[in-house]
Amino acid sequence: MSAPVCVKCGGPVTADEIAVTKRLINRGTTDYYCVPCLAAYFDVRPEAIRGRIVHYRAMGCTLFAPEEEETADQ
Repeated sequence: MSAPVCVKCGGPVTADEIAVTKRLINRGTTDYYCVPCLAAYFDVRPEAIRGRIVHYRAMGCTLFAPEEEETADQ
């Protein structure tokens, strides 16, 4: 299985980008966007998408790994 890539620009996507795509577009999607392309899709600044990632993680959304797990993998 190949690593997921952004459907718009073809760049690699992170676990957070997959999760925020699922949260904002459709939980069942298999087409993912990187933050800049997702921001363009919604006509917002990339910071707004990053803010949503922080917000959903803080809410405990299970699509997002807890902060300490995400940084441990890097």
